[in-house]
Amino acid sequence: MGGLPLRRSRGDRDAVVSEVVTAGGPSAAGGATEDADGVASGGFASLREQLTGAAEAFAGSRGDLGGILTGLVDDVDRALREPLEIFPVCHHSPASALAMVRRLRQKQPSVIYLELCEDFQPLLTELRNCTLPVALQAFASELHGHPQDWAPLSVVAPITAASAEYQAISYALETPGVELVLVDRSTDHVFQWLPREPRTGGAEPATDEAESATDEAGLHGDAVGLEIGDLRPGFAELEEHLLHHGKVRHWSEWWDQYVEQPLVGADYDTYRQVMVLIGSLFRRLRPSDAEKLDRDEDRERFMWTRMREHLARTGIDRGRALYVCGAFHAASRVEEFGSDAPVTEFTISDRTPTKWLYGLIPSSHSAIEAQFGLAPGSVSIAAATWKKAVTKAGVKPFALTGQRGTSAGRAAAPAPGPAGSGRRAAGAGAGAGAGAGAAMLPATPSVPVDRLSGFLSQPPQLDDRDEAELLGWCVDIVRLARKNGYLSSTADAIAVFETSILLAGMRGRARPTPYDFQDAAVTCIEKDGVPGRRDVRRLCEILLGGDRIGSVGYDALPPLARDVYDRLKPLGLDLESRTIQRALLDLAGRPDLAPASRLLWRLRYLLPADAVRPIMGERRLGETASLQESWDLAIGRYQRSLIELGYEGVAIEQVLEQRLRQSVRATDATAATALAAVEDAILYLDSPTFVAELGARAVELLEAERTVDDAPAVLRRIRRLLAHYRATEPELPAWCEQFVTVGYAHYCTLLPTAFIDEQTGVRQVAAMLGFLFSLESLALTLGCDRAQLELAVQQSHPEVPAKLALVWAAGTQLGTVTRVELRARCDDLLDNPLVLPAFPQYLSGFVQALEPVPSLAPFVVEVLSKAFARLPDPVLLPWLPSLITTLREQAGELVPTLVREAGRTFPGTLPALDAFVPPWEAASAPAAAPAAAVPAGPIADLLTTHPAATDAIATLLGVEAVWSESGDAGSSPEVAALLTAHPAAATALAALLPV
Repeated sequence: MGGLPLRRSRGDRDAVVSEVVTAGGPSAAGGATEDADGVASGGFASLREQLTGAAEAFAGSRGDLGGILTGLVDDVDRALREPLEIFPVCHHSPASALAMVRRLRQKQPSVIYLELCEDFQPLLTELRNCTLPVALQAFASELHGHPQDWAPLSVVAPITAASAEYQAISYALETPGVELVLVDRSTDHVFQWLPREPRTGGAEPATDEAESATDEAGLHGDAVGLEIGDLRPGFAELEEHLLHHGKVRHWSEWWDQYVEQPLVGADYDTYRQVMVLIGSLFRRLRPSDAEKLDRDEDRERFMWTRMREHLARTGIDRGRALYVCGAFHAASRVEEFGSDAPVTEFTISDRTPTKWLYGLIPSSHSAIEAQFGLAPGSVSIAAATWKKAVTKAGVKPFALTGQRGTSAGRAAAPAPGPAGSGRRAAGAGAGAGAGAGAAMLPATPSVPVDRLSGFLSQPPQLDDRDEAELLGWCVDIVRLARKNGYLSSTADAIAVFETSILLAGMRGRARPTPYDFQDAAVTCIEKDGVPGRRDVRRLCEILLGGDRIGSVGYDALPPLARDVYDRLKPLGLDLESRTIQRALLDLAGRPDLAPASRLLWRLRYLLPADAVRPIMGERRLGETASLQESWDLAIGRYQRSLIELGYEGVAIEQVLEQRLRQSVRATDATAATALAAVEDAILYLDSPTFVAELGARAVELLEAERTVDDAPAVLRRIRRLLAHYRATEPELPAWCEQFVTVGYAHYCTLLPTAFIDEQTGVRQVAAMLGFLFSLESLALTLGCDRAQLELAVQQSHPEVPAKLALVWAAGTQLGTVTRVELRARCDDLLDNPLVLPAFPQYLSGFVQALEPVPSLAPFVVEVLSKAFARLPDPVLLPWLPSLITTLREQAGELVPTLVREAGRTFPGTLPALDAFVPPWEAASAPAAAPAAAVPAGPIADLLTTHPAATDAIATLLGVEAVWSESGDAGSSPEVAALLTAHPAAATALAALLPV
C-alpha cells in the first residue's frame, strides 16, 4: 500500500505492495502462508496467486515476501469465516460509521460486543444528557496495587457522532431487546498490564494507547486515551514511505485520501475485507516489541474470553451477534480467536482494590487530535466527510433520544427475535434507505467472496458534487477571510479553485481533498502576512466544521458539580456557557449573595485561575470582606476540572478540606506549607477545629525539620497569623503558642550550624534570627530561656562576610556588641584595602540584618555614606556593580526600608545639602575639660572597696574606667566626671552601705 494504494491498476498495485513490504524490512515478517485453520484456498485463491506471482517477480522467489502477502489474504479469509460476525473499525472514521449504520439496519443484531473497557458500561446511558463530543472517564487518586508515583490515574475514551462505536451504542440503547456488552479489559487492567517502571519527571506511565498532550485546551488533561481501532504503521520507515509515495504531509491526510474516501461509497463486504487487510498489514509489519505484542494479544484473549462466556451464559445465537473491534484486532492470530476456538486456559486477573470513579467530561475535536497524535483539523474534516456521506447515501444515522446537538434517529425495527419472514422484511425495508451504492448480502456467507481484487484495481470515479463543493469552499473562504482582515477578492476565490485542482494533480489525486484546498488557500490568500489572530489554515478548519466542543448536561454531572450550579443560581448566569460572563455582587444590598461569594472564593482556590477570576474584591488575613465584588466566570469552559472535583467528594468544602489535609500530610510537606494551609483554612473554611488540626501538624513538621530553607516563609506566615489572632481572638490558639516555643528552641539549636553551613544562605539565617528576636517576648512569656539564644549566638563563628555581619548585628541586639564597637569594625574594613573587594558582602549581611534588627537601619545608611565618601574613584567605580548586584539578589525586599531611612536622614533640598552635617559626625562633640579630683571620704572609700560595680556601670555607659596604681578612683578622670555628674546616686548608695 504505497504511493496510491487503493486506486491503481493491478500490475501497479502488485509493485506498490512489494515496495511497502520492502520498507517494512524482512524482520517484520510474521505468520505463515496459511491461517490457523489451514485455509489455503477458497474465495481468495485468485488474489493469492496474483500476490504470489508479484512476490516472485519482485524478489526472484516467494520466500518471506510471498509469505507476508499471502498471509494478509489468509487473515482476511479467517476473519470473514468466523460465525460471530466481526465488524472492523477505525476510531472516528466516517467510513466505519456509515458502514455501521448500514449493517445495523440490514442485520439488526440482538447482541453487540464492543471493544471498550467493560467497567464503562454504566456510563453509556448518561450520553443522552450530553452534547457530543464527550469522553468517558475513569479516575483514581488513591492507588492500591499500583505504583504510588503513578497517582492520580485517569483514562478517557472520546466519543464523537461520526464514529462507529457511537452508532452501535445509539442503536443498542434505542432499540428494545438489544444488549450491548463491553468486552475489553477494565481500566484497572490497563494499568495492571503495564511494566512497573518508575516514572520520571511526572510523566504518565508508558502505555500502548496514545497519551494526551499537556495542553490544557485539550480538555483531557493528562489522562491516558483509549481508542477503538488504532490503525497506524508501527514502523516509522513504513509510515515515511507511505507519506512520501502518497505525496502527503502527515498520516491523517494519507488515511483520508486512500482509505476514508474510497471506502465511504463501498459495499459492506468490500469495507470489511479492506479494513481487515489494512489491520493485518500493520500487524505483520510492526517492530519486534515482544512486550507490546504480548499486551495486544492479551487484550484479544480477554475479549474473546468474555464473548464466549456471554454466549455460553445466555445461549444466544452467535449469528444474531456483532463484534465491533479495531481492524488491528480483527486480524488476530491468537489461539483463543473465534467463538469455536478450543477452550484454553487464559486467566483474567482480579482487579486491584483501587477505587475507580467514573464520569463524563467534555471533549473536542482538537482534544482528540492532540490525544492521539492526529493532524490539526483532521477530526473536523472527518465530521464534514460524515455529513456529506450521510446526505449522499440517504441513510438516517442513529442518535440517542433527547441528546442535545443531534436529531434522534431511532431504528424503525422491531425487537430482535428469531429469524423469520417478518424480520427479513424489516431488514429489507431498513436497508433500502441505504441507497443503490450500499447493496449488501442478507447474511455473511460461509465462504467469503473476493471483493478485494476488484476494489483495488478499479479506477477512481469522479463525482460531480465534488466540483460544486470545492466552488462553495472557495467562495466561503474568501468571505471568511475578509471578515478576518484579509484583502481577498473574487480573483482569490478563482485562484484557490484552480490551485486546488493543480495541487491535486501534482499529488496524483483524482480530486482535490480538503488538505489540498487548505494549501491552496494559504498560498493564494495569506501570502506573506496574517493581519489578525487567525491564519488561513485555521479559517479553513472553521469553514470545514471547526473545533466542535462537547459538554456534559446537568443530569450527567456528579453531585458536586450539580451542587455548585444550584448554589450559584442566584447570580442569574448561564454557567454551562463557554463564554466569559461577568458577575456583579452587591453584598451590602443583597446579603443573600454572601453564600455565593464564599463559594466563588473556594472555587477560585480549587479550579484553574481563568475559570473563576476576581475583578474587584479580595480576601486576605486581617482584612474585612468586600461590600461589592465583581467576577469573570468561565466555569463552562473548565467543566472538566469541575467534574474531576466531583470525583474527590460530594461538596466543595469537603474537597477543599481533603486537599489541605493532603498537602500537610504529603511526604514533601514542610512547616511553611502547613502554615499556608492554615491560612487557606481560615480564609475559605469556617472550621476552627480543622484549623487547629493543621496547626498541630505545622508544629510537628517544624520540629522534624533538619534544614532552614523555608525559614523566611515560616517567619512571614507566622507573623501574619499571630497578627490575625491578636486582632480577632481574645487569646492565641494553643497550637500558635506551641509553634512559637518549639520554633524558638528549634532555631536556637540549628543557628550555629546554619552560620557555618555553606548550603544555607544569608537570607535563611537572617529569617531565623528574625524569628528569634521578633517573637522573643512572646516566647519568654511562654517559658523559653533567653540564655539559649545567647549561647547560640556565642557559638556561631562564620567565615562568610555576610554571615559575619549578621553575627555582629545579633550581638548589638543582645548587648554584647556596642554601636561604638560595630562602627569601629566597619571603619577598619573601609580602611583595609585587602578587605574592600568583600565589603559588599558585609553590607549585604547588614541589610539582611534589618529583618531581625530593624533599629540597625540608621547604621547601615551611615556605613553606605562612609563608603561613598571615603573610597576613591578607582576603588568605588568598580565596586558599584558588585554592590548593586548583591543588594538586588540577596536583599531586594529590604532595600525599600533602607531607602526610607536614607530619605529621613538626608535633606530633601540642594541648599540644605551644602550645610548638612551627618548625625554620626555631629554626635562626636569636643572633649570636656578634666573634672576636679574627688576629695577623699566615704564615697571614695566605697568606690575603692567595690570597684566591680563601678566597672559594670562604666561599661554600660560606653566608657572605660582607668584606676590609679593605688586604686584611688579620684585620679581617674572618667570616674571623677561620673561622680561629679551623678552625685545623688553615689550618696544614696553610700547611705545604704555601712561606710
